[in-house]
Amino acid sequence: MNTFQISGNLVDILQEDIYPATLHIENGRIARITRDSRPYSNYLLPGFTDAHVHVESSMLIPSEFARMAVVHGTIATVSDPHEIANVMGVAGVTYMLENGKQVPFRFNFGAPSCVPATTFETAGATVTVADIEALLDRPDIRYLTEMMNFPGVLHKDPEVIAKIAAAKKAGKPVDGHAPGLRGDAARDYIAAGISTDHECFTIEEALDKLKYGMHILIREGSAAKNFEALYPLLNDYADHIMFCSDDKHPDNLEEGHINLLVKRALAHGIDLFKILRAACINPVVHYKLDNGLLKENDRADFIVVDNLEDFNILATYIDGVKVAENGRTLIPSIASAPVNNFICHPVKAADFRMPANNIDSTEVSARAIAALDGQLITNTLQETLPVADGNVQNSISKDVLKLAVVNRYRPAAPAMAFIHGFGLQQGAIASSVAHDSHNIIAVGTDDESLAAAINAVIAEQGGISVVNGADTAVLPLPVAGLMSNLDGYTVAAQYSALDKAAKALGSRLASPFMTLSFMALLVIPHLKLSDLGLFDGDKFQLLEKNF
Repeated sequence: MNTFQISGNLVDILQEDIYPATLHIENGRIARITRDSRPYSNYLLPGFTDAHVHVESSMLIPSEFARMAVVHGTIATVSDPHEIANVMGVAGVTYMLENGKQVPFRFNFGAPSCVPATTFETAGATVTVADIEALLDRPDIRYLTEMMNFPGVLHKDPEVIAKIAAAKKAGKPVDGHAPGLRGDAARDYIAAGISTDHECFTIEEALDKLKYGMHILIREGSAAKNFEALYPLLNDYADHIMFCSDDKHPDNLEEGHINLLVKRALAHGIDLFKILRAACINPVVHYKLDNGLLKENDRADFIVVDNLEDFNILATYIDGVKVAENGRTLIPSIASAPVNNFICHPVKAADFRMPANNIDSTEVSARAIAALDGQLITNTLQETLPVADGNVQNSISKDVLKLAVVNRYRPAAPAMAFIHGFGLQQGAIASSVAHDSHNIIAVGTDDESLAAAINAVIAEQGGISVVNGADTAVLPLPVAGLMSNLDGYTVAAQYSALDKAAKALGSRLASPFMTLSFMALLVIPHLKLSDLGLFDGDKFQLLEKNF
């Protein structure tokens, strides 16, 4: 029988009250709360929930993600497993569910709504309406994940509408994904049953969606960072705001999680209780989660912090079990065998030539994707590039480099484009994490380096790599080509080393690999590259040519 007491200044978020109290814990629940007469030096409050995250983007399996997240006071996630679903279908979702259940943490997985995300790319699997219905019948599937096909919602695509209808029938919420959607289109998208959006990058867009009853998630991940634009929403819309990371690399997870957003909001002068509603309460209410909220008979899920300014996490409890203390995880590592779907043969430098339309030309005007640091959206540039031996060349001086996507599910020629913003002065980087279909994506200064970086990933059946001349470094990701099955802190250290190596090539991006992974994400405008070619996200169609 797990019985103990713990005292502190209890932060009652719902009643907006703080008072000294003792929690009496019995069998993982709060049997009773007694008020005390004297204040304490520490504070007790509900644990944090990440309201939207792809665990796979941490490059960690769920059990390792949990080990690191609890150190920062996170006790739960609303997790979208569509990354592994794009690789392995329902079998991938099952893997995430089963691995997550092996540790004391509240993973709340959803049924992936858009696998594949579009018809303009090659994924490793398809999740059908029947699959969605079967998943939503499971009690451990809590919601329908982000409906990225917002054109399908607006045009009443039968398959899209059937998936939303399945969620409604199951009584489970539907997550949204509609970057830039405004006005009547936003109203119609929300009216179809879409309840959240984490893609707002301006406060005007968020206000437009709030007007129609949508919940807005303030996202701060490794690549997409919208906190500074959106945090003022907490002042007037605290009941409709949540915090999320969406995609967070292991080195950033080691540094902090939702706790960092709490501290930043406090530094901006936002009311404590409004912040904690977003961090602790709103996800639990919206998704009907099992998290305890520091009430009698609740599950004993809570955190202990030193004070309400610095918010240093002293301990984290889930079901009355201490899972982290003073910056150290208490959850043991769980061994997990890799699962994968990877069919790809080595490439050679000649595969990345880009023949000019006119072999007698000395230069051409070419489209280039403009990558933006801290954003998932891109811009479109038109650049003049040299032609040599009948092939269009990149321009290191203009920071216009070759971008390649190689199909990892069947033999096919690489898709090629040009990209601005990576800043590499030599070498190449490559990754099998390439949203959403997770083919191999690479950017490089020369064809030999591109081939070497991609072949390093192929040799490991998935991973991220850096090539600098004769030197090649790689972090293997044997679980679906997305995740490592090693200790999370080891993976974080290895990833940090590769991130440093990528920046040593000249990249100015805060997170080169995370930014690279989104250059194939077709559902985010404006210009992207899939394994089938260059894609116009505004017209939602493949482009016939680069130049």
